[in-house]
Amino acid sequence: MNRQQLNELLASVKDCDTSIENAVDIIAATAIHKGDVAEIDLHRELRTGTPEAVYCKDKTTEQCTSIARQYLELEQKALFTRCSEKNAAAVLAVLGDDAEYFSDAHCVTFHPQASAELVRDVVVVCAGTSDLAVARESVVTLNWLGCNAELINDVGVAGLHRLLDKNVRIRTADCVIVVAGMEGALCSVVAGLVDIPVIAVPTSVGYGASYEGLSALLAMLNSCSPGVAVVNIDNGFGAAMMAARIVATAQELQG
Repeated sequence: MNRQQLNELLASVKDCDTSIENAVDIIAATAIHKGDVAEIDLHRELRTGTPEAVYCKDKTTEQCTSIARQYLELEQKALFTRCSEKNAAAVLAVLGDDAEYFSDAHCVTFHPQASAELVRDVVVVCAGTSDLAVARESVVTLNWLGCNAELINDVGVAGLHRLLDKNVRIRTADCVIVVAGMEGALCSVVAGLVDIPVIAVPTSVGYGASYEGLSALLAMLNSCSPGVAVVNIDNGFGAAMMAARIVATAQELQG
């Protein structure tokens, strides 16, 4: 249940079309949906503003399709992250035409109702093509959450002029996500150029001493530029969720 559905239910109670007792039963019944392998938290969006997502890595194809059938039955929007091509094909077979697989982001989205107009503006800045899968995960997640997201790729610090060429566009956003591996310096550069929140995503891209993203993570945590928040290695999904909350809160404060 989301806020719109709750508002409609309460309006129905107000108009005496639904009794208080029935409304209580409806709210209680929509809290958790128990399936064969998962219990879907249907009040996550009501509590936190964003729905629950399904992390598919290390899940079997049968587990993914079982969860997909739950969302289909409930007619609830869904996001499946870190979804392999095999699992994605099986999930799409269950969800049908309202689902879409983004192979470059390893995500499946499901919109059983018409998608809302994209509002709020987040720019995702990606250092290089090797970081693109993580950046695309952020973009797909943001779109699923109703945020407009523009991807700016291949603007790493090795060619700083390419970033400066995009600086005006970045500054017009409500929030920026910076995705980079190697030495992870890009977030510090971006944060030194803008007056908006910067969310840094270290990636596991780099040669031996990058330690599968640990070097970039530590560099971002030690950024000399203020206004940088850091999520875990390769966590494009987590960065998008944080950005969506930031811009939603900012919009509420603006009235």
